[in-house]
Amino acid sequence: MFRLSNLLKTVTEDKPARSLDGSIAIWNFTNRCNLSCLHCYSKAELDSVDTLSTEKIMDTLPKLKANGVKFLIFSGGEPLTRHDIYEIAGCCKELGIVTYLSTNGLYVKKSNAEKILDTFNYIGISIDGSQKVHDAFRGLEGSFEASMKAVDLLNSYGKTKVGIRFTITKDTYDDLAFIFDLAEKHNIPKVYISHLVYSGRGLDNLEMDLSKEQRVIAVNYILDKAFEYHETKRDIEIVTGNMEMDAMLFYNRFVEKYPQHADEMKKRLITWGGNSAGRKLLNIDAEGNVKPDPFFPSIIGNIFQQDFADIWTDKPIELLQKLRVHPRVLGGKCATCQYLEICNGGSRSRAYAIHGDMWAEDPSCYL
Repeated sequence: MFRLSNLLKTVTEDKPARSLDGSIAIWNFTNRCNLSCLHCYSKAELDSVDTLSTEKIMDTLPKLKANGVKFLIFSGGEPLTRHDIYEIAGCCKELGIVTYLSTNGLYVKKSNAEKILDTFNYIGISIDGSQKVHDAFRGLEGSFEASMKAVDLLNSYGKTKVGIRFTITKDTYDDLAFIFDLAEKHNIPKVYISHLVYSGRGLDNLEMDLSKEQRVIAVNYILDKAFEYHETKRDIEIVTGNMEMDAMLFYNRFVEKYPQHADEMKKRLITWGGNSAGRKLLNIDAEGNVKPDPFFPSIIGNIFQQDFADIWTDKPIELLQKLRVHPRVLGGKCATCQYLEICNGGSRSRAYAIHGDMWAEDPSCYL
């Protein structure tokens, strides 16, 4: 996750860096979902049956905390399909774990809006372009209108930051500008742009991914908006995900505009360290499998069969140990790349999907 707006603001204003003192866990609490999105990495569907019991989840949460997990992203499927979701989030709050809810927004209503806002520290709602594009991408007519109603409803309370999440593919590429227009018109405080990772339906639909030429154009547009918002003091935060190479285009642009802060920015980018799968990021799926990230082709353990402390901290398998070397030892053009200590080689899932080698270069790298 590359928080470019935060970096831009803190470095130019000589403010302390926003550091992650601990790990982020993305937990797919369910594989049940009311949509059928083309890029879904978990291939969620409405008929899925939950494997994870409330008891098992509650038993695991203190172990996450004890092993350095400070942030927990509630994902799925659609996490709001679980009847115990507020109970789980309440336990996180008691443990001091910050909670993020990733939702399509279709189950957000006036009857539960305040409860959602009071329960979660941040809520991200998926919007994949204009109405026609979004509805086709999400597999349900009317889903765009329903999701935007949820965004506006939650933000109307002024309680918790509520942002939108957008996955950029060939199908949604032409709607990138629309997403920022939407954020500006609806006063949405955060826009998260996710690049496609080849996993789940995202692997089935590999042809959906951008060309490298398209990606450079898209990332430069995202940077244009970030610098515009910074310079006009527009309070819209921009974050990109699953493409750590964005940091290099950002750095080059930053140095042109603020050369006096170049050394400090480079220092912070190196400290950030790029792809954090297996280092500061982990995933638990709906079957209890633990992976370095949600897209990863390999499982490193299972909470039904092992103690989480053994999986993550005390007895990490060789794969996890290799992922935690920074910068990673990689092949291809990554082996001699001057930017490796910043991006850390990008996605190992994409490398494996295309090259059959987890330690090859990320095939989506556009540098």
